[in-house]
Amino acid sequence: MAGYDALPLTVLTEQFAKLPGIGMKSAARLAYHVMSMPPEEVSTFANALLEARTKVHYCQCCENLTDQDLCPICSDESRNASVICVVETPKDISAFERTGEYKGVYHVLHGLISPMRNILPDDLKIRSLVARVQSGTIQEVIMATNPTVEGDATAAYLSQLLKPLNVKVTRLAFGLPVGGQLEYADEITLYKALENRNLM
Repeated sequence: MAGYDALPLTVLTEQFAKLPGIGMKSAARLAYHVMSMPPEEVSTFANALLEARTKVHYCQCCENLTDQDLCPICSDESRNASVICVVETPKDISAFERTGEYKGVYHVLHGLISPMRNILPDDLKIRSLVARVQSGTIQEVIMATNPTVEGDATAAYLSQLLKPLNVKVTRLAFGLPVGGQLEYADEITLYKALENRNLM
């Protein structure tokens, strides 16, 4: 940002620019917008950021984001807890829930295996997934990682890890585009991919 802006405004712009998908121009626009907001709105906005960051944590069961011990899906007794859908991020859960068709539970990995980016299996929430399967109550694990090199590699790794535990491991049937992102898929495409999943 140019040196003629007030230092706090420059710092605010730089902080906005750290967010994914926000370039310096967008960050500057957001910073100037904050300057036009009433002080009480800025305070509410800042408090919302702090509250989300301090009160939201991982679900004790599925690693989804929640402000309770268990997320609403894990605590819903009407869900089929014998089927786990493994996803990369909490945003992917939202995509599946929009279909209204999936009645099982989830497990969030919080990333994908990627040696090129120095992300290894121990960096993901894999141990807690294995522990859930070892409990003996799980009948099927659906690999719902994105159809990318990293997504496929992660699904293959997990499949090899889980198969000896006598659980059915399936992969989404991809009418989903290769290289696509689940969070942007429409409900029909996701439902069809779920319905026609394949054994791994």
